[in-house]
Amino acid sequence: MKYLHTMVRVTDLEQSLHFYRDLLGLEETRRIDNEKGRFTLVFLAPPGQHEAPIELTYNWDPEEYTGGRNFGHLAYQVDDIYAFCDRLQKEGITINRPPRDGHMAFIRSPDNISIEILQKGERLPPAEPWASMPNTGAW
Repeated sequence: MKYLHTMVRVTDLEQSLHFYRDLLGLEETRRIDNEKGRFTLVFLAPPGQHEAPIELTYNWDPEEYTGGRNFGHLAYQVDDIYAFCDRLQKEGITINRPPRDGHMAFIRSPDNISIEILQKGERLPPAEPWASMPNTGAW
């Protein structure tokens, strides 16, 4: 398993960039503007530590974040997402968002923290039972 990033939702991207980049000194390492999904992702990391970024998620449509929704999730990369999710499920962990696409799944910690699991490298071919498994709860 490899730590990937921590995601935080922000309501004012420029104000947040000023804080994280200009005041804290983090460097922008990557930016994704997704017009279809109506969001922007900005990854920032300390100088020389680009392997430990924070992801700022800015949703273009205004949203009030309550109940900790502004803190999005922890993200980890695994060698085989299907085997990893199978092991967790056998241990009684609910797979809230199954890896239907062979690439991404979500689970929750005992404290209800959302955790994203991502397939290392290319996504795996769709496979059952994951391909047809519905979401469970919120992720």
